[in-house]
Amino acid sequence: MNPEENIIVASVSVLRNGEVFMIQEKKASAYGLWNFPSGRRETGEDLAETAVREVKEETGLDVRLKAVTGVYPFRSATGQQVILFHFVGEAAGDALRIQNDEIMDGRWVAIDTLLHQPDEQLREAKVIKQITRRLLRKEFYPLDVFHGMIR
Repeated sequence: MNPEENIIVASVSVLRNGEVFMIQEKKASAYGLWNFPSGRRETGEDLAETAVREVKEETGLDVRLKAVTGVYPFRSATGQQVILFHFVGEAAGDALRIQNDEIMDGRWVAIDTLLHQPDEQLREAKVIKQITRRLLRKEFYPLDVFHGMIR
């Protein structure tokens, strides 16, 4: 893979009563780190499909997307250029199950506690904390902000 190739990722803050669902990664590049459910866009998917699929694969939850917090470009710990599209959603049921080979654990946490989490425990801590501040301020944008990238 070309290190200058942009990797498109969708992530989701699944919210419930002032809490957000976080997953603990098992993959070697992020082992033990906490993150929002997220993953790479597959060929042919729009961003909303990627977001919903990743939440389902990593948590078993069906999610209804409600809004967007923004777009976050960054260089990953492995040196790749990532463009992360972050959504806000709510669980459409309680069928939570962590049975994914890439996920160690998952839990609901109070949103504000993420700001006090040590950076070394979070995957891309700067981005997670930037998103968290937007969640706390309820600084959301409508899903159609992407104009055609979401059907």
